[in-house]
Amino acid sequence: MDLLTMYAQMGLGKAVCDRGEEILSRLTDRFRAIDQRAEINQAKVLLAMQKNRIGAQHFAATTGYGYDDDGRERLEKVYADVFHTEAALVRPQITCGTHALTVALSANLLPGDELLSPVGLPYDTLQEVIGIRPSPCSLAEYGVTYRQADLKPDGGFDYDAIRAAITPKTRLVTIQRSKGYATRPSFSVQQIGELIAFCKSVKPDVKVMVDNCYGEFVDVVEPSDAGADMVVGSLIKNPGGGLAPIGGYICGTQECVDRCAYRLSAPGLGQEVGANLGILPAFYQGFFLAPTVVAGALKGAIFAANLYESLGFRCIPNATEPRQDIIQAVELGSEAAMCAFCAGIQGAAPVDSFAAPVPGDMPGYDSQVIMAAGAFVQGSSIELSADGPIRPPYAVYFQGGLTWHHAKLGILLSLQKMVDGGLAAL
Repeated sequence: MDLLTMYAQMGLGKAVCDRGEEILSRLTDRFRAIDQRAEINQAKVLLAMQKNRIGAQHFAATTGYGYDDDGRERLEKVYADVFHTEAALVRPQITCGTHALTVALSANLLPGDELLSPVGLPYDTLQEVIGIRPSPCSLAEYGVTYRQADLKPDGGFDYDAIRAAITPKTRLVTIQRSKGYATRPSFSVQQIGELIAFCKSVKPDVKVMVDNCYGEFVDVVEPSDAGADMVVGSLIKNPGGGLAPIGGYICGTQECVDRCAYRLSAPGLGQEVGANLGILPAFYQGFFLAPTVVAGALKGAIFAANLYESLGFRCIPNATEPRQDIIQAVELGSEAAMCAFCAGIQGAAPVDSFAAPVPGDMPGYDSQVIMAAGAFVQGSSIELSADGPIRPPYAVYFQGGLTWHHAKLGILLSLQKMVDGGLAAL
């Protein structure tokens, strides 16, 4: 059975496939550059594992308190070496990216301190953590205040506003690398480094945390190479490589990471406790595979931007812009188009391909959200997925794909559903 026959069985027509191949023929040079970066990142991870003498004994499971867990400790040294930081906290007890960010913020902010976002409003789920939207146990409830400097209309940093927003109370600056559910540009490591340097020039003792979700291994450098005191992310996104079933990481200065460990477990215990429960092989192998998995996701994002932009849809980033994360936003203009797009992504999934994604309420969001994700790990957005809040401009956010070929199929099926519904024309 040939490929087109198998694709036809999935509902994919020849016209959409042909349009995809036409787009793909223009992307050879960009894909080659992605592979070159992936090779550098692969070598970086491999060297860190070799330096720390990882052996089969480091995959052993621990339970209970998890005392003397050498595999856990060496994994954290591997992360610290890859991110070029003094220390790292990498734990299955961190349930998601929002949890990792919450640990980092609450550990390094005290009552009376002020948190500053110089990049506008943070991602939806972090708004309740901070207390922008009231929530029990928010930072606001514990006496931490918040200020923000909005981005300029072109998506650039408003340095005058940032300087004015930094006060003697400003203890921590939080920078969100990826766009989240917004249509602003994501930031490059170079841009983040310039922003960090500016903030520290205004207040040298200020700490800077970067929400690195969706950005790991997109470049050959990370925000920690550009002066961040902490970089934070989720293991069911880029660095888990699709194998980590749960977890998050915080890499940074020894002082910041120590405080995070005390917040995650308890004062006086810190990193000494926390059983790995037998999932270290997935953490190690996922991290090893991550550069290649991220490369495939980047190819999928670039392919999606070029395909949909050729049909007249606004894409962020656009078809030719450099990539700073794995997320591709496409403004579809209607709820119906969002539903059709997500139906195509769901139909391409290896798990729950028969399900029909529909908008619904989600914890931490103030709009209904539609999500397509037939994933081996629930909520794993390094796997093929698409989602977005049902609100103007009706943008869908596509990301992931454990392999490039799977990402390609998902994008083509999303377009097929749009064409079938009269929502796009070839």
